[in-house]
Amino acid sequence: ISFFFSFQVIIYGDLPKNKENVIYLSNHQCTVDWIIADMLAIRQNALGHVRYVLKDGLKWLPLYGWYFSQHGGVYVKRSAKFNEKEMREKLRAQMKAETPMFLVIFPEGTRYNPEIPKVIADSQSFAEKEGLAILKHVLTPRVKATHVAIDTMKDYLDAVYDVTVAYEGTVDHKGQRKLAPSMTEFLCKECPKVHVFIDRIELKDIPEEQMYMRRWLHERFEIKDKLLIEFYDAKDSKRRNKFPGKSVHSRLSLKKTLPSLLFLGGLTASMLLTESGRKLYVKTWIYGTLIGCLWVSIKP
Repeated sequence: ISFFFSFQVIIYGDLPKNKENVIYLSNHQCTVDWIIADMLAIRQNALGHVRYVLKDGLKWLPLYGWYFSQHGGVYVKRSAKFNEKEMREKLRAQMKAETPMFLVIFPEGTRYNPEIPKVIADSQSFAEKEGLAILKHVLTPRVKATHVAIDTMKDYLDAVYDVTVAYEGTVDHKGQRKLAPSMTEFLCKECPKVHVFIDRIELKDIPEEQMYMRRWLHERFEIKDKLLIEFYDAKDSKRRNKFPGKSVHSRLSLKKTLPSLLFLGGLTASMLLTESGRKLYVKTWIYGTLIGCLWVSIKP
């Protein structure tokens, strides 16, 4: 209920109303970030076109790992194990099928989690070693997946959306960052306001070579970091908990969200209300997971 009646998303910057083929680059704090990407896609009638670049380990998620794979998701491994050829082939297959594209990438590679300071410290040490600006509220971005995606689809894309997400209520009384809301907290508790800053970038403004794109991507994350420093740490309290510029308080219309909720909720409830339905529900998860895991291990 809170999702429909107390949740607020505040949008800043440029989100076109028309559907486009895009790569969506965002900072990453929690699983709710996936919902934010979906919500922005819904505003362009592009929800069915959302695809994700995901950590390889997520392909073993029950049912969902198989679903993301079949829906055009791209699983990638980190560092030396990154399979560039495999990613390019999957993206080319999508283009060949003329599939509309809303490809979500979280370039940090993992979540920014204040409760795991070692990850943040290692990220900052790497940036210092490489002569890059040290970032406070985001991690040093990895460029490989972003470069492969843009390079492969440069003639297919309309733009890149550079997105910065901030959750109110994630700073303690000492001014220290707290963990962003989990999916359960987001859906079941009183939801904080979520602020989303969108910068639409033309492909011509992005360097093509990986070395230069790496610098460009880091500069984009420097901009994110400055936005978040102002959001969380501004000395003037009136400037906290908001991004600069004009904003729009935006809520998804029930016309776009309620039918899906009623359909899925009704389908699930009808299964769980009978003994035979409950057995079918459990078997679906068990056998669907086993078949899905086998499938993604054979055909990534």
